[in-house]
Amino acid sequence: MMGNIEKLMLARKSLNLSLEKSKNLGFALDKFDPRLEEIIQRLPSLEAAVRPIRANKDSLVAVVGHIDRAVGPAAAVLKVFDAVHGLEKSLLSDPRNDLPGYLAVLKRLEEALQFLGDNCGLAIQWLEDIVEYLDDNVIADERYLAGLKTFLKGLREIHENREKGCLDGGLLEAALDKLEGEFRRLLAEHSVPLPMSSSDDRVSLAPSPLPVLVIHKLQAILGRLVANNRVEKCISIYVEVRSLNVRASLKGLNLDYLEISLAEFNDVRSIDGYVSMWGKHLEFAVKHLFEAEYKLCNEVFERLGLDVWTGCFSKIASQAGIMAFLHFGKTVTESKKDPIKLLKLLDIFASLNKLRLDFNRLFGGAACADIQNFTRDLIRRVIDGASEIFWELLVQVELQKQMPPPPDGSVPRLVSFITDYCNRLLGDDYKPILTQVLVIQRSWKNEKFQEKLLINAILEIIKAIEQNLDAWSKMYDDNILSNFFSMNNHWHLYKYLKGTKLGSLLGDKWLNEHEQYKEYYASFYLRETWGTLPSLLSREGLILFSGGRATARDLVKRRLKKFNETFDEMHRKQSTWVISDKELREKTWQLIVQAIVPVYRSYMQNYGPLVEQDSSSTKYAKYTAQSLEKTITTLFLPRPTRFGSFKGSFKSRQRSGKFNSLPADQHQTSPTVT
Repeated sequence: MMGNIEKLMLARKSLNLSLEKSKNLGFALDKFDPRLEEIIQRLPSLEAAVRPIRANKDSLVAVVGHIDRAVGPAAAVLKVFDAVHGLEKSLLSDPRNDLPGYLAVLKRLEEALQFLGDNCGLAIQWLEDIVEYLDDNVIADERYLAGLKTFLKGLREIHENREKGCLDGGLLEAALDKLEGEFRRLLAEHSVPLPMSSSDDRVSLAPSPLPVLVIHKLQAILGRLVANNRVEKCISIYVEVRSLNVRASLKGLNLDYLEISLAEFNDVRSIDGYVSMWGKHLEFAVKHLFEAEYKLCNEVFERLGLDVWTGCFSKIASQAGIMAFLHFGKTVTESKKDPIKLLKLLDIFASLNKLRLDFNRLFGGAACADIQNFTRDLIRRVIDGASEIFWELLVQVELQKQMPPPPDGSVPRLVSFITDYCNRLLGDDYKPILTQVLVIQRSWKNEKFQEKLLINAILEIIKAIEQNLDAWSKMYDDNILSNFFSMNNHWHLYKYLKGTKLGSLLGDKWLNEHEQYKEYYASFYLRETWGTLPSLLSREGLILFSGGRATARDLVKRRLKKFNETFDEMHRKQSTWVISDKELREKTWQLIVQAIVPVYRSYMQNYGPLVEQDSSSTKYAKYTAQSLEKTITTLFLPRPTRFGSFKGSFKSRQRSGKFNSLPADQHQTSPTVT
């Protein structure tokens, strides 16, 4: 009985356990019900995914070959993609730390992108073949195939457009940007302006503007940039940096004068010193700065070809200031005509001619066509302008004949200017240049030039000066002032031309004739003026005081009074007259003193006591011999400015008064040039 009860208890326990499990299973089923619902919804897609397994065996075997052929190229492409991403860290670092290593990594990236560009198409083609096979044999689900087709279409478009940035995520462009930055840094850090100042033309030049190692680095960077079509940007950087460096080198020369406009010119003399500096500064710029840039452009860009590096140099030269130098020369040619302008034009021509070979070599290429054309135009303007002024000199001198002579009887500025001017034209500095200019100008007209044309032109100008002097001497109302004027000018022609190029050309006979005419006019002047004074101190009636002492005293008083009045009036009148030449002035003083003072001293020694005891003695014994001589030496002194000064410009002037001609027999004809 007990045994049966135990069995029942075990059965009851077993049933309770089963019931508990059933309840737990029910709870679990309730809990996973949503997931079961989700699985039910996914069953169609799962069915499509396993459809190939349900395909017949022959179809499945055939598709295996297509898959094998596509996997190889696709796997290689994916492997290269992985390698490209592995280069990012190196290519996004600073190239300056290891430029050779950076360039090597960049080249690997370029090769990888080239591989991707060449093989992506093959991989895409094999994948398209697989999709087509699956579609034809209904092995895969239609929606699945549609997704594959859309994806492959996108890949095909990327491949056909060849957008490398889409293959590397812009890594190559970022790396090239860094290389451009390194190119700029290398240039900027090693481009040092030359130490130069306007007060010191001496400059110490390095063998090369850039160290050889830096040049090699620049060339290496260029190689990669050129390979990726970035050469234009690179050239722009180079031109910008080197142009600024040249301008910085020129800054110390104080070249502000190059910006002077035509409106700012008062006359050529206002920029006289600038033309001289212009020649020196241009030579420095061409021979040192532009020469160095020319060589450096060749060294850096030689592998890119002649057109590239000469074009680069042309841009540097233009931006750095060569055109400013040429524009200054053009401005001088456009200024008003002036005799001094001829000398400045010859200076400009000499500077350009001195640099002719340098200009032809540096700026002779097609890339420098603008510089060549502007230079040729400048040279033509200089030659035409200089030739025109030279051939018009005679006419301009002749026009001055109608102008009034200086009222102080001095040497007209025109005379002193032209004699000095012609000497300069005949000197070693200007004659060869002027001759060359005239030869070129004549050749443009298919005419020959002979040196005698230049010589004859100078002689005609001097002949015109002589004729002007004759005409001017006849314009004076005062015959004495006319002779004083002639004495002054004949002496000037003799003294200031003797021993000069012009004097040698005119000859000793011509010079001696002017010396003789100077003596003639000097003696005439002295005889008619100061030479009349000694006769006023006559001793007649004073011998042994024949009329008595009182009578003698009155006679001496009258004669001294007349002498003093005449001397004072003559001194007052001639105190405005000028003898500029010191030698002639002192010699004239000496002649006047010799003519008057000894006679006056003797007269006063003999008859002075008659009036010196008189209460009004100072009225008659006004001068001592010493004070008389001192008074004479105050005459003829030049003043800072005087009437009719010639300023070097052949402008017509209005006559300020009427000067009557003197009788022809009172004037000797000046010797003429034959």
